[in-house]
Amino acid sequence: MKKRYIVKEQTEFNHLINNGNCLKNKYFVIYSKKNNFEYDRFGISVGKKIGKAVIRNKYKRKIRSIIDIYRKDYLNRQDYIIILRSRALNLKYEDLKEQLLSLLKKSKGDLNEKK
Repeated sequence: MKKRYIVKEQTEFNHLINNGNCLKNKYFVIYSKKNNFEYDRFGISVGKKIGKAVIRNKYKRKIRSIIDIYRKDYLNRQDYIIILRSRALNLKYEDLKEQLLSLLKKSKGDLNEKK
């Protein structure tokens, strides 16, 4: 994922979490909010409860690869914060992809309803 597609600043994370739309399932929490760019931006958060740094980075790489493949399908000009829950540790890659994409589809629907 290119740097311009990443939400990095802690102030942006906090702003999205406090003011964005929230969608949840067993494995993910996604906050989203409209941005002023021509593209979507993503921030990924994996807490220390998930495991040590090697495991957290492994799951971040998995989520990034899913986003890279399907980013163009969900273009909404939004910022997203994706938070992984500890229940996701038992999922295979395909199941993880399915759960994440279903939430992204819902967030796209929520945006269309609010226009």
